[in-house]
Amino acid sequence: MAALAAGDLALPFEVKPLGVRGRLVRLGPAVDDILHRHAYPAPVSALLAEAVALAVILGAMLKFDGKFILQTKTDGPVDMIVADYIAPGKIRGYARFDAARVAALKTPTEAGLLGAGYLAMTVDQGPDMERYQGIVPLDGGDLTAVAHSYFEKSEQIPTRIRMAAGPLIQRGAKGEAWRAGAIMVQHLPRGGGSSPLPTHSGDAPEGTDIAPQENDDWVRARLLLDTVEAHELLDPQLGAEQLLYRLYHEDGVTAYPATHLERYCSCSQEGIVRMLARFPAEDRTDMVTDGKIAVTCEFCSTTYTVKPEDLAT
Repeated sequence: MAALAAGDLALPFEVKPLGVRGRLVRLGPAVDDILHRHAYPAPVSALLAEAVALAVILGAMLKFDGKFILQTKTDGPVDMIVADYIAPGKIRGYARFDAARVAALKTPTEAGLLGAGYLAMTVDQGPDMERYQGIVPLDGGDLTAVAHSYFEKSEQIPTRIRMAAGPLIQRGAKGEAWRAGAIMVQHLPRGGGSSPLPTHSGDAPEGTDIAPQENDDWVRARLLLDTVEAHELLDPQLGAEQLLYRLYHEDGVTAYPATHLERYCSCSQEGIVRMLARFPAEDRTDMVTDGKIAVTCEFCSTTYTVKPEDLAT
C-alpha cells in the first residue's frame, strides 16, 4: 500500500454494480523532475502538472504501444503546453509562457493562463500507422472542462474527471516537491441496455422544457467522484487503493494492476547532430558561438554542444 501511495502510477479500476470503469493517476517524483528542470512560476507548474496527469489518464486508455500527445495552442500567457505519454508509462511535458503576462495576473486561474485557442489530442501508433487527432476549442474553460466537452461531443461516453496539482513541503530537504493527481470515471451501457447518455424522445410539443434523464447508477458514480478533494489526490500518505475504497466501497470497487510512470526524454547527442545536419551550411554558421553550436532541449533543459567540423563530416 505504501508503494502505491508515494509512487508514480496509473491505476485502472472498475465499479461493476454501477457499470463504471475508471483510472486513478498519482504523480510524484516524475512530475517533480519535469517541473524542476525549468524555472516555471507556480501557476504555470500547476497547469503543466495537470496537463501531464490528463495525458496519462487519456493515454493509458490505449490498447496498444503508442504515443498520446496532448498539446494546447492559445493566445493566453501560457500559449503552448505539450504533454506526452508513451505506453507503457513514460511521460514528459513542457510549457511555453510569457513571464510578464503571467506575473500581471492578480489571481491566476487555468482559464486565465490558457486564454482562447484549442487543445489537440493526438494518437500516434507508429510510422506505419495513420495518426488520429481530436481538436477541442479552448474558450474560457480549464483542462477538466475541455476534457469533459471532448468526451461528450466526440466520444459520447459519460465521463467525469477530477484533477489537482500542487507543491508539498519536504521535511529535512530544501525546496518543495510537486505532485499531481487525477481520477476519471466513465459509464458504459451494460447488456445492450439503454444508453446512459442524457436523452429524450423528441416527441414533446414545441416549447416544452423536458429535463434529460440520466442513468441512476451513473448519477451516483459521478456524485461520489465529485466528493474527492484536492488534498486526497495529492497526499503521498493516502494510498491509491485507499482512496478508491473511500469513494466506492459501498458499491464494490475492483482495482487492477497499476502501471508505473517515469519521466523520459527522446533527445540525444546523435539526434541533435542529425537535426543540425539538415540545416543549410550558412544557417549553421550563424548558430556558432565561441566555436561551437549549443542546443537546449525544451523538454528536459539538457544542453548539447556540437562542433561545426562534426557536421561537415
